[in-house]
Amino acid sequence: MNKGERMGLLLPNQRGVWIPIDHGASDYPTPGLEDLEVLIATLVDAGVNAIVAQKGVVSAYAHLCEGTSTNMVVHYSVSTRHAGPDANNKVMVGHADETLPRGGLGVSCQVNMGSENEASMIQRMGELNRQALHAGLPAFGMVYARGPHLNHQSSDLTQSQSHAVRLAFELGCDAAKCVWTGDATSFRSVTSSAPIPLLLAGGPASGTSLEVLTMVEHALGAGASGVCMGRQVFAHPNPGAMAKALVMMVHDGVSAQDAATAVGL
Repeated sequence: MNKGERMGLLLPNQRGVWIPIDHGASDYPTPGLEDLEVLIATLVDAGVNAIVAQKGVVSAYAHLCEGTSTNMVVHYSVSTRHAGPDANNKVMVGHADETLPRGGLGVSCQVNMGSENEASMIQRMGELNRQALHAGLPAFGMVYARGPHLNHQSSDLTQSQSHAVRLAFELGCDAAKCVWTGDATSFRSVTSSAPIPLLLAGGPASGTSLEVLTMVEHALGAGASGVCMGRQVFAHPNPGAMAKALVMMVHDGVSAQDAATAVGL
């Protein structure tokens, strides 16, 4: 299987519902991640395209995806809540060549743009993407404009979110995470900043289910290619229903209200 074929499984028709569950490495206990086997089976049943997890989780649970339309992506960045001023420094904890043996289909890593350690994280992303290229693996970028040294351009309505996805693209990512900017006009500036699929982040688990799905509807209408939502799904009282609603919206064009009604949210 080549890289293009793997991309087609992770992002069929360039669209995808990805659920990151790597949060437990950074902070635990994490509500919703107590029983990974049950959660992953639930997400597989809902038909999500990808589950993004740390490599040990992929090794332990990739078998749950066998014979299904769900695949796993290995997230190679980590830091923990105990690192003090270094907590935003996401270090690399693996190599792309271990992805396939562990049961993964792609790689992922994170850059916190504007942080004290931005340069090191950029270098790590570039290196992982080099490894992924030679291994024939899709590379996913989680670039967040969140550090204390952010220097927004005065005319930038996106508050550097467009720069974040542009950085991911220029470093060789085949797809990237993006953050909702609050309105369709500014968000279109984000989605037009890079010619790769951009998946909407969820952020903290807050708001009603319909509010979250409505945000997704607006983002899809403004150019997002899908979602990459963790806590909005795994910390939800009914993660399976939330995941199914997202699949309906991203792949079938169902409205937020109709998707919520269909799954009982």
